Amino acid sequence: MEEFPEAEVPLKEWYQEMVIADYKNFNELKDVYQSASLVGDQRVVFNIKGNKFRLVVRIIFDYRTIQIKWFGTHKQYDDMDVKTIQHKKRES
Repeated sequence: MEEFPEAEVPLKEWYQEMVIADYKNFNELKDVYQSASLVGDQRVVFNIKGNKFRLVVRIIFDYRTIQIKWFGTHKQYDDMDVKTIQHKKRES
């Protein structure tokens, strides 16, 4: 989280909540994360730190699997196509 240090704690909290959660489908997740949005291709958008940041993940509920697709500011999110963005490995 070098680029967004203020997002580190909220992201870690989100992660810990997701590790212990056992959502069977998007509707169960939505009951807890009311601002979460399903945007296609099993992608869910979460608001992080009071909607200052956005987290795009692909969730496969049957396998309890989450693949992070993208994370950034709300403004950056507004300038991208959430349905096609792909995870890129960070270069060292």
